[in-house]
Amino acid sequence: MILDEIVASKRAIHAAREPVSLDELTARAAAMPPARPFGAALRVRDRVTAIAEFKRRSPSAGLIRPGADPEEIARQYERGGAAAISVLTDVQFFDGDPAHVDRARQACALPILRKDFLLDERDLAEARLLNADAALLIVRLLPAATLARLVAYAGTIGLGALVEAHDDRELEVALEAGARVLGVNHRDLDTLRIDLALSARARALAGPEVVLVAESGLKTRDDVARMRTHGVDAILVGETLMKAPSPGAALLELLTWS
Repeated sequence: MILDEIVASKRAIHAAREPVSLDELTARAAAMPPARPFGAALRVRDRVTAIAEFKRRSPSAGLIRPGADPEEIARQYERGGAAAISVLTDVQFFDGDPAHVDRARQACALPILRKDFLLDERDLAEARLLNADAALLIVRLLPAATLARLVAYAGTIGLGALVEAHDDRELEVALEAGARVLGVNHRDLDTLRIDLALSARARALAGPEVVLVAESGLKTRDDVARMRTHGVDAILVGETLMKAPSPGAALLELLTWS
């Protein structure tokens, strides 16, 4: 399974880290200028907002937009009505670059989510030091106790957290861990089937204070309109936009009837 391969590569990177203490990294991360509010940016009354994703390639889709420039795409997404931008930073599997976070952030006024396969506090501190406003935590990758610890740690360094679940059990784990921005990935990682009803079940489980983000399988305005009926606050969409001639124009069209 590709996820296992990705995690193995991350653990190898961890083993080769410079010997900087977590206390030092935490102090440096906490001293960064304030992050742009992430969860609050996603919740707009009577409208579904969007986290628009910068992604050059993926293991499943292959090349999507090779050589794409993060500044250019960030500006397009901002003009297209994005509430936030997700930036893939994995080098090996997604042709990302940690430096893309700050490049995208300098090009727009939107909060930037670092999207990667993050496993510990050092990963989160690094995200804040890269100038990310929020970071992705994937329930499937983390024991429940570790997830809860990382959600709390992100708060101590002023970093938002998007906690991503792929099924009903993971939804409960995410909420028990204290997720305040809950990502609902409609794609089952084992079967790759899309279950758009998962976001509706997530809203039934989550309290009104939880910001709900729907991910995967969202390609049309009808899909976005359906998410609104599910009580979704925001969608995360990337591949559809990055394949379009103009990602910003594609985003604007997608959100027209949301």
